[in-house]
Amino acid sequence: MRATVSAPGRERNPDYVAAVTVTVSGRALPLGGVALPNRRLVLRWLRRQALRLADGHGRDPAPAAAWHGARDVRPVTFHGSDAPEALRAWAGDHGSQDHAMSALASGLPALLTVVDPFVGLRVTLGGWPVDLCGWAAAAASVYRPCPPRTEGV
Repeated sequence: MRATVSAPGRERNPDYVAAVTVTVSGRALPLGGVALPNRRLVLRWLRRQALRLADGHGRDPAPAAAWHGARDVRPVTFHGSDAPEALRAWAGDHGSQDHAMSALASGLPALLTVVDPFVGLRVTLGGWPVDLCGWAAAAASVYRPCPPRTEGV
């Protein structure tokens, strides 16, 4: 992964995005997402969402509450217990967290997908680096502005 230069002599690492999606009958729907400044915060957010989804298992989804943060994902109703247990296991496993941290550090996405086989529900938690400043620099180097016109001078 390449760091971008934001000021003379200073390097800026890319920002990160984290999101949770659910796929049912081949249709993917976003449950929520967030942009964060570093990979540690991405993993903290993903762990929190994994535990939040797992803890909601077996309960009726609560109506939207005022305290429900805009950064939290919407709840999902699982029909089996394997998916919530897989979410809890991932959130508590330091080896999985280290693997995800290494993937993000190398510029790759960190993904976890759990499946509820009873209804074919797939929940994917993912985080990936997004170089918001580097794309502008790369585009500027490829698409140079046209030189000023000097006709009639």
